[in-house]
Amino acid sequence: MRLVVTGREGQVARSLVERAHARPDFEVVVLGRPELDLAKPETIAPALAIARPDLVVSAAAYTAVDQAEDEPDLAFAVNGAGAGHVAEATARIGKPVIHLSTDYIFDGGGERAYTENDKPAPRSVYGASKLAGEHAVAKANPRHLILRTAWVYSPFGRNFVKTMLRLATDRDEIAVVADQWGNPTSALDIADAILHLAAMLYGNKGFASFGVYHFAGTGETSWSGFARHILDTSQAFGGPYARVRDIATVDYPTKAQRPRNSRLSTEKFRSVFGWTAPDWPGATSRVVEQLLTRRISNG
Repeated sequence: MRLVVTGREGQVARSLVERAHARPDFEVVVLGRPELDLAKPETIAPALAIARPDLVVSAAAYTAVDQAEDEPDLAFAVNGAGAGHVAEATARIGKPVIHLSTDYIFDGGGERAYTENDKPAPRSVYGASKLAGEHAVAKANPRHLILRTAWVYSPFGRNFVKTMLRLATDRDEIAVVADQWGNPTSALDIADAILHLAAMLYGNKGFASFGVYHFAGTGETSWSGFARHILDTSQAFGGPYARVRDIATVDYPTKAQRPRNSRLSTEKFRSVFGWTAPDWPGATSRVVEQLLTRRISNG
């Protein structure tokens, strides 16, 4: 099965390439700029047609959350209209699309994990642009799976795990927000889930459970709890370590508002697809170990 993924350097794209190495039934092709640029709609359909996908994973996105407040037009062009053009081009060649979205489409004011039935209410340009993308994808291609996820990390690209390890190399203490809660999610686990979905779609031409789903790591924590686990794991493997000091959101102001509650219920995903993400502490430990092993092997 040939999976074509938009967003060559993204965490999910790179994780899909890595996970597919152990799956000879899958061929993963990644597309990015300049041949496919979501800000240039004219590039999208030709690039996808040439790639000849059995399924498209729409992972490319504008992800600079704070910068989006100053570049709303670009954020909406990429995350909104661009995502819609990918879905439209995919529908034109008669294929399904799996589109990645985010917890930022919620305002974070709830006291429980959000379900797919909860009303979106983004509080940032980034969140609003991703919600626009969801609507555009659903309108353009009825054969869509929209996966909302949260707090994504991996051995690739920029993410919270790598930031904590970097800061711990020259600091004794790191201040981390303690009043925002969510589900840390490994991009490697997202990749495994996508491969699971792709196999189901490929083997079931009558698949009818298209729509919106939440997929996130099992279990919840705060950013500071996440940081402590990362650094405790690093110390256990002989890597950098620093103490974590709890602070409040008001002590770490950002241009874009972050959801206080980013927890996502994955019960619908589990019941439909028979798949549950690993617990976040174990998944995090595996990524930390992988990062430290690569650092050692690279000198």
